[in-house]
Amino acid sequence: MAAVPNQNENLMTYKLVVVGDGGVGKSALTIQFFQKMFVEEYDPTIEDSYIQHTDIDGQWCILDVLDTAGQEEFSTMREQYMRTGDGFLIVYSVTDRASYDHVPEFHDLILRVKDETAFPALLVANKVDLVHQRVVQEEEGREMAQQFGIPYIETSAKDPPQNVDKAFQDVVRIIRQQGIQQPQKTGPESSRSCCSIL
Repeated sequence: MAAVPNQNENLMTYKLVVVGDGGVGKSALTIQFFQKMFVEEYDPTIEDSYIQHTDIDGQWCILDVLDTAGQEEFSTMREQYMRTGDGFLIVYSVTDRASYDHVPEFHDLILRVKDETAFPALLVANKVDLVHQRVVQEEEGREMAQQFGIPYIETSAKDPPQNVDKAFQDVVRIIRQQGIQQPQKTGPESSRSCCSIL
């Protein structure tokens, strides 16, 4: 494992945005990733931001993750967040068919807000631990991800978590591979910020 970086060292900051319907487990995934705990109660999020130093493939970086509201009344706010994102986790619950059906709306919104034909994103099928409640099958998720040209992953935030760390790290890997936008660097040498809300 790489040594923890010096505080003054310039590190890339990756701003990741977690989107999806309300109740699909966006907050549970985010809290599991950052705090290594599972939150049982569902408390609708308006906006939560989490920041930490992370070692991904031997390269230290800063992850700035925004957990967004799934509720429709926050849609205008959601568009503002999307403008600032370097990469996206589009989350649906395998126990909720409607959340799967709404994925294309989130994907289209990201492309419209970013004014791009493609953008670093990952389709996340969450709550796979609820095997007997599952209504959206893996093949359906993979098919939709293929249709959008983005990777697919199945996750569970419940202990023991499944693929939670991998999901967040994979988005950073996609950003690095695609190199569509250079995330901001921290430190005195950086005068440009990619993360101001317009």
